[in-house]
Amino acid sequence: MQALSASLRTRFPGLALGSVGRLLLVAVPALTAASALVWLLEERFGIPDASPVYLLAVVVTALVSGTAGALGAAVIGILLYDYLFTKPFATLEISDPGEWLSLVLLLFVGLVVGQLTALERSRTLTAEAREREARELFLVSRALATRSSMVAVLQEIAELLLRAGGMSGLWISLGADEASERVAAEAGTRVQPGGLYWQLRRFPGEQPAEWVRIHQPSAGRARAAHETFRVRIEAGGRPLGSIWAVRERGGANPDRSATRLISAGADQVGQALAQDRLASEAQAADVARQSDALKSALLQSVSHDLRTPLATIRAAAGTLQPDSDLDHDGRRASAAAIEREVERLDRLVANLLDLSRIEAGELRANLDVYELDDLASRTIDRFAPRLAGHDVRVDVPAIPVLVDPVFLDEALTNLLDNALKFTGPASAIRIGAAAPGDQVVSLVVEDDGAGVPDELLARVFEKFFRAPGSGVRGRPGTGIGLAVVYGLVRAMGGDARARRSELGGLAVEIDLPRAKLPAELDPTPA
Repeated sequence: MQALSASLRTRFPGLALGSVGRLLLVAVPALTAASALVWLLEERFGIPDASPVYLLAVVVTALVSGTAGALGAAVIGILLYDYLFTKPFATLEISDPGEWLSLVLLLFVGLVVGQLTALERSRTLTAEAREREARELFLVSRALATRSSMVAVLQEIAELLLRAGGMSGLWISLGADEASERVAAEAGTRVQPGGLYWQLRRFPGEQPAEWVRIHQPSAGRARAAHETFRVRIEAGGRPLGSIWAVRERGGANPDRSATRLISAGADQVGQALAQDRLASEAQAADVARQSDALKSALLQSVSHDLRTPLATIRAAAGTLQPDSDLDHDGRRASAAAIEREVERLDRLVANLLDLSRIEAGELRANLDVYELDDLASRTIDRFAPRLAGHDVRVDVPAIPVLVDPVFLDEALTNLLDNALKFTGPASAIRIGAAAPGDQVVSLVVEDDGAGVPDELLARVFEKFFRAPGSGVRGRPGTGIGLAVVYGLVRAMGGDARARRSELGGLAVEIDLPRAKLPAELDPTPA
């Protein structure tokens, strides 16, 4: 059988060892059965020429082994018929010229039928192979299209290409060149590439790619048991990595189907990597643009609130010079103005620092149990000079809350400052609290100012947001006070929201965690 296989491979280079085995396994039984049927028809039923029966063996062999098998079956069938059923028997001689015509016609018909059958079989196999390719490429495309991370999807693609390409090992490495490539995903058995490997050379247009043997003298010898194949991953002419595959040594190079599949997989991975790179660059550019916009908004927002108190401090300080003609009360008023504006600057700087800590996620609350009325009264008493002349009503009951006293003081300070900033003289301000349930205590600060349009209420806690037309006395505000309030309250485990006040202006309501006192936790007497 080895000699026959070698002979057939020599005459038909495309006929592999597996094809030879299939040819023999199918042709021998088919021709034997055809010979038996011819003997039965001619000897038992008296049919003078039953040679067309061998066409059945030709068709069966063509279905399995293709054109080469059909040719072999046709020739062998003619020889068998001549040897067994043509006078003189048991020889290849033909005495009757009519027998020559019958055998030639049988050979011709056998070759035509075999060729047509083999062609149909080839088309069927090609369609099945293309269907498998399309299915595998669809899986690769779907994995890339639905990827959450490139690392996870590369592992899935490596396993898909390993199965579809018939390889014993496959891995995907990323890098600008072979020296800098690092393995990102692998499936099967990975073998370290040596000095010899096959690289796929691709051409523009419809010209099919071909495998080219690459030799690297500086590298060590590859393992003799395997052959290594490489497909470059590129996008826009820029190398991004490689798909490496190994299979047992001795077989042919990957067939066209496996080659197309691995090549298309490399192209799709390259395009996905290029898209991720462009998306990353676009995101970085967008972050830089937003950062610049935030910096500009910050400078624009705080410039007025920085210049105004500084100008007031400078003017007041000038009246305190030794040669000033101000009396004692005037000097006290100037000193009070300086102290007031310094406090305003201090509050602005504190808000900026708090905002940066909130943005960095570094705000950590030190929670403990306090009476809400006690904490609120401290902040309101500190605001007493600024609240003078306003209609202020406070209704904060003694409810235990679990808060950070510093954070709550800063939040309430910003709420009161916001109410004063955006209302006129003698305006009404209400500060109240209630416990709608066992878990939350709501603290609300509301005013009778111009308020915020309903469609903009959801944005009042955004950085640098200022409602159009807000502010009085030329003080538009920085737009960071309520953003700081929201961040401080969230750090304490609460929440904040804005609504239209019953007084006609803005109401900001913050929810704080309610604390359980020991008596509330265990009301049953001991």
